[in-house]
Amino acid sequence: MLDDFMIRAGLAALGTAMATGLLGCFVVWRRMAYFGDATAHAAILGVAVALMFGWSIFAGVGLVAAAMALLIYGLTGRGQAIDTILGVLAHGALALGLVAVTLIPGQRIDLDAYLFGDVLTVSRFDLGVIWGGAAVVSLVLWQHWRALLTATISPDLAYAAGLNPRREQLVLTLLLAAVVAVAIKVVGALLITALLIIPAAAARRLTQTPEQMAGLAMVIGGVSALGGLRVAVMLDTPVGPTIVCVAAGLFAIGTLGGKIRSLI
Repeated sequence: MLDDFMIRAGLAALGTAMATGLLGCFVVWRRMAYFGDATAHAAILGVAVALMFGWSIFAGVGLVAAAMALLIYGLTGRGQAIDTILGVLAHGALALGLVAVTLIPGQRIDLDAYLFGDVLTVSRFDLGVIWGGAAVVSLVLWQHWRALLTATISPDLAYAAGLNPRREQLVLTLLLAAVVAVAIKVVGALLITALLIIPAAAARRLTQTPEQMAGLAMVIGGVSALGGLRVAVMLDTPVGPTIVCVAAGLFAIGTLGGKIRSLI
């Protein structure tokens, strides 16, 4: 079955979308969109590092994304304008990565595949890494769910419950880096944050509890991934951007449905 590249592409897109949908709930709740952008933009620098040292793309992207995430984590809460710092780091890392990949000798690099994804070229190994990473992210979130939720609602409440909000933020930071490494093949560095935010934002208006929102975000992410893949094949459009377009369409439908529901 896995000899069919379309089946591999569908499974890769589904695994990525479910992980981003689940983690995206905390990105939305904590207003970490800029944080996600900075981590995702560092992925291109990770590609350059991987090609330079002959590593797997997932390893290079994961290492650099984790380093960027930890750097941002260390700078958070130190009295500085964090949005400005995130902007500098995000665009600086992206620009440095774009320059670095062009300076690697003997390499012909399709930058579009890393910027916007190329899920149709996913191999069996890539598929294993994607689903393995998605499983790890889901398992860690499940184990830390209550602690993360409490720290998100109120840091003071988390301290009163014997929790360390900074530690839980560190957990989210590292999970975000893992998702960036997993998603680079599917939607690319420029669209990873969209897949984190849009399904979660669409689910937010249609649910009443955090657990319901997380479950629906995963469903919306999965539908966006498979639907976007199908539409891209039919219309011969780039898969990554098409997946995001489908997710945005579902968000629009969800927003309209939420307004109608509030009027009933």
